[in-house]
Amino acid sequence: MKRIIAAIVLTLVIIYLVPFVVYSLFSAAGLIAVPEGPPGIFLLSVLVDKIGVAVAFVLIYHLARRGFAGRWLLYAFIWWIMFVFGELGQAPGPHYTWMEALAGIISEAIYFPLAGWGVQKLLGKGALSIDD
Repeated sequence: MKRIIAAIVLTLVIIYLVPFVVYSLFSAAGLIAVPEGPPGIFLLSVLVDKIGVAVAFVLIYHLARRGFAGRWLLYAFIWWIMFVFGELGQAPGPHYTWMEALAGIISEAIYFPLAGWGVQKLLGKGALSIDD
C-alpha cells in the first residue's frame, strides 16, 4: 500500500508541475492569456482535477500491471491519446483556445511518460513487494 500511495504522490507532483512550466512558457511568449480570477482558486481547481487523474493513473496501472509490466511507455501513450482527444474536443469551446489545447497536449506528452516511468519503477515487474 505504501508503494501505491508513493506512486500516486509522485504522479501528482509530475502532472501538477509540468503544465505550469509549459503554460508559463506559452504565456510568456504571448500565446495564451493568464487565467482570470483569484490564483488560489485556479490552483486549487487544477490540484483537485490532477488528484483524480493521478489516482486513476496509478490504480489502473496497478490493476493491469501484469499486462503493462515493462511497457510503461505504451501505458503513457494510451493516456496521452485519451487526453489529446479531450484537448481537441475542448478547443472549439468558448472558454478555451487552440493554443491552450496545444500547451495541454505538449504538457501531457511530457508528464504521462514521466509518470509512467515512475509508476513502473514503483509498482512494475521487478519492483519490491507492494507492502514495502
